[in-house]
Amino acid sequence: MINRFMRLIVMFDLPVVTAEERQIYSKFRKFLLKDGYIMMQFSIYSRICKNGDDVSKHINRIRQNLPDRGNIRLLQVTEKQYQDMILLCGRKVAEEEISIQNLIVFE
Repeated sequence: MINRFMRLIVMFDLPVVTAEERQIYSKFRKFLLKDGYIMMQFSIYSRICKNGDDVSKHINRIRQNLPDRGNIRLLQVTEKQYQDMILLCGRKVAEEEISIQNLIVFE
């Protein structure tokens, strides 16, 4: 069976004016990192998912960890679409250079 790898991209804009808001922002960011997301840019994180069911699982995890305020968007793309992303300025972070081939484990 061939897996259809996907990327789940999380984009968020959370208030950080008060100390409590900064703590909430930090808690959400730490959740994303612990759940296997890598930071692409400030407040934009992505993770590799094995298939549509895996994407759904991670969407549900995000729903369970939503802050009360702010703006959070999710974008699901195929690995091919992700690899075709055009980077106009700057460079990819090292974690983005990890290809799907590096992650496949043969049983």
